Amino acid sequence: MRARFSLLSALPDLLALFQRPKAAPRPRPDDSRFFATQFVDRHEDTRLYVPWSRAPELHARPHDRQRGIDAVVRLMALDRGLARLGEPALRLAAGHMDFVEADAGQRLLRQDEQGDFLLIVLQGTVADERAQPSGARVRLGEARAGELLGELSVLDGGTRLSACTALTPVTLAVLAQPALDKLLEDEPRLAAALIGWIGKRLSQRLRQTSARLSVLLTRLPAEAGGRAVP
Repeated sequence: MRARFSLLSALPDLLALFQRPKAAPRPRPDDSRFFATQFVDRHEDTRLYVPWSRAPELHARPHDRQRGIDAVVRLMALDRGLARLGEPALRLAAGHMDFVEADAGQRLLRQDEQGDFLLIVLQGTVADERAQPSGARVRLGEARAGELLGELSVLDGGTRLSACTALTPVTLAVLAQPALDKLLEDEPRLAAALIGWIGKRLSQRLRQTSARLSVLLTRLPAEAGGRAVP
């Protein structure tokens, strides 16, 4: 485990990008309720540790392993940093993943749970939603082939900010924390490149989500006067 800690200690800037804020900002009087509650952590402790070993609860079925590895290698090869490591290294990284299929309507990740795995969508569409204190659900986006889900919890160990539900039958690659730990011990350079790739994909998704939220906010009427939210 010594290699793991020495590597992670060398990545503070990466991990710092994804830390949750210490306290929620106090909304201004003209803030919409949507904006004020969208990413505010709950006050009560709702952490529920859900490891990848819960796969039977997801009713997930094994997917052909070789086909799954091929798909992940093609995806990772699109990143110039990972591509420089060569196909054998990418296959080694993909070999630390599991590959499953799940039916439409299946809840893949639950909001506020503390998981130890991330998902890579290889086929199908997954809804990314967040429950509001009012009980309403807000669609943050939809993940399709090549996109990652749940990576924030793997990087910082915190709870999941949203719930993910399969909209269609899906094929997924699963990278669990124990498998990432093993890769860190055995192949630290490859693991560092993989963590960097995960961080970049997370940054892209957060930017896309921020853009979607900005569009939604401009469409929300103000509580008084029926004017658009500035």
